[in-house]
Amino acid sequence: MDLRVYYQKLRELEATLPSDYVVVVSKETPDGGCAGTLTEVSRRLAAQLILDGAAELATEEQTRQWRSARMVAEAGGSHETARPEPTAFEEPTAKRGDLVRKK
Repeated sequence: MDLRVYYQKLRELEATLPSDYVVVVSKETPDGGCAGTLTEVSRRLAAQLILDGAAELATEEQTRQWRSARMVAEAGGSHETARPEPTAFEEPTAKRGDLVRKK
């Protein structure tokens, strides 16, 4: 595909997307991408993924469900998607001399 045509299509598709950040649904790809994963990405990246055939725009219902689940996770209501608490710093057990190769 001619790069000019590709980027023209990219700009046209980008202009049709509803907001600055949109939710996309991944498609199965030959290089191992799995279908059905929802992700919120920038308008530009969404247009690129859609044009390349790696994703499609999520439905309004999927977008609503994803954003509500994300809000719950950020509020600490979901332990599956929330970040783990940082653990206390532990001193390394190896000493610098232990790491030097001995002849």
